[in-house]
Order: sequence, then structure tokens, then C-alpha cells
Amino acid sequence: MNKLEAMSAFVRVVERGSFSSVARELQSSQPNISKLIRALELALGGRLFARSTRRLALTDEGQRYYAECRQILAAVDAAEHSFKSGQEEIAGPLCIGASVSFGRTWLAPRLRAFLEQHRGIRIHLQLSDKNEDLLGEGIDVAFRFGALHDSSLVARRVGDMPRAVFASPAYVAQHGAPRTPAELTAHNCLVFTLLPTRNAWTFAQARGKRDNESTTVSVSGSATSNSSEAIREMVLAGMGISLSPAWQFADDLAQGRVVQLLPDYVVPALAIRAVFSGHRQSARVAAFVDYIIASMPATA
Repeated sequence: MNKLEAMSAFVRVVERGSFSSVARELQSSQPNISKLIRALELALGGRLFARSTRRLALTDEGQRYYAECRQILAAVDAAEHSFKSGQEEIAGPLCIGASVSFGRTWLAPRLRAFLEQHRGIRIHLQLSDKNEDLLGEGIDVAFRFGALHDSSLVARRVGDMPRAVFASPAYVAQHGAPRTPAELTAHNCLVFTLLPTRNAWTFAQARGKRDNESTTVSVSGSATSNSSEAIREMVLAGMGISLSPAWQFADDLAQGRVVQLLPDYVVPALAIRAVFSGHRQSARVAAFVDYIIASMPATA
């Protein structure tokens, strides 16, 4: 058995979702592909797929092996291009992980220009408000906010995430607008649960005011969510007040669907970092991170 050939077939089966489609791509037969995967499983001493009548699902060991195979095959591909051209080619698959809000409002609109510069790259944008396991999910680069808690990750700072307090005009008309952070305790505050601070909202007075001492307010409300997009929809529906990334409500603010509250108080921005596993950073990852850094305004 050619181990690299078997690994490549395995990765294709995972990404295509069937043995038959991979057989067609490789101009082979389904039994041959199944035999190749089975030989790989025998060599490894365990099952890669938990096969069922409905779909192919990876075992836990198969998920980890898939992530490692992608790294190995990408390195082999890069080595071949480097040998032929004298430098590593910016090409191949690129899996990007990000939060739903950042992915929707920042990354997705910028992918077209990046792909026009690097036509050999194929992007998979994987959005989740949870910090996913990069190796386990096969993610090449992910964007994280605030302090990093995983020391095994390599990080590059790409910018800052400004935040502000938002509510709908309907909510303000019915309940009034808080004039100080302390008055938030009397309002219905919608909490995004995946931030470490959760319901502890910190503010500093803007420059030119009496002082710049920070104050932290413990807020509460009728609803919480682990989805930033769900929080946005609640705000638009007039349910309450949120502390959210400024870009998440940029269009809504411009169209008058929301108003910014407490404009005299500054919410500390969170650092935005591109993170990747300790493996060698590929040329396509470096190119994408450089592109995002260049497109990020100093205040964004």
C-alpha cells in the first residue's frame, strides 16, 4: 500500500462524503477505494469511519487522523511546488475558522478580492461562536478575540475589535436610555454567554471627561445566548440592550434600526488574533493573514 496515496484517498472521502464520488474523481472503482481505506485502517490498527446506512461519520480517532493527514499532504504539496519553482506556491485548500459575526461582516465580503489575487486557493469558511479545536476540525487558521487561553497555539495580532452598547429605537422609546453605566442595572440587558466577562460590562469615560477610571457593572436580563447573531436579532426586535462588536451593528446603525447608547463611555476593545497550531505556517495561511491585517482599519 502506498501510504500517501491512501491518506489522499481518505481525505478525499471525508471531504466528498462518499466512496463513489472519490472513485469517479480518481477514475477508479468504489471497491478499490474501499479496499484502500480498509488497508489504511489495518495498518493503523483502528477504524477511521463509523459506517452507517445513512452517512459516513468519522470516529474520534479518524477525526484526528484526518486533521493530521491534511497537514501532511499540504506539506508534501508545498515541498513539491517549492522544488519546482524555487519558492512555496500560494495555492491549495485553506480552512478558515471565525465567529459568525466576524465571518459574516468582515471575512466573507473580503474573500473575493483575496481569491482574485491567489486563484490557486480554495477556501472553506467555517463559522461558529465557539472556539473550535483547530487540529480536530482541520482548521488552518482561526480568528480569536481577547486573551488566549491555549498556549499551544501560535498567534498574530491583526487588529482590535471595538465594542459599543446598542438598543433599538423602539426599546429606547418605551424604556428610556441609560445615561451612565450604573443605570444599566435597571434595564433588560441581553448577555452573550461565550465571552469570559459575560454579564460584567466594563466602561471607561471618554477623553475630555472628568476622569478615565473604569467601572464594571453587573447586568442581567430576560434572555442570554451563545450566538452573537441571535443577540443581534433580539436587539432588533426591541427586547433589550446589548454590548456587541461595533461592526455587527454597523449597517443597522446607519439605517436607523439601532442606536448607540452611552456614547460618552468607552468600552475596552478586544484584541483580534489569527491563530494556528504549532505546525509550520503555510504560505497560503501567511498570505491570508497578511491580507486581513492590511485590510483592517486601525480603529476596527
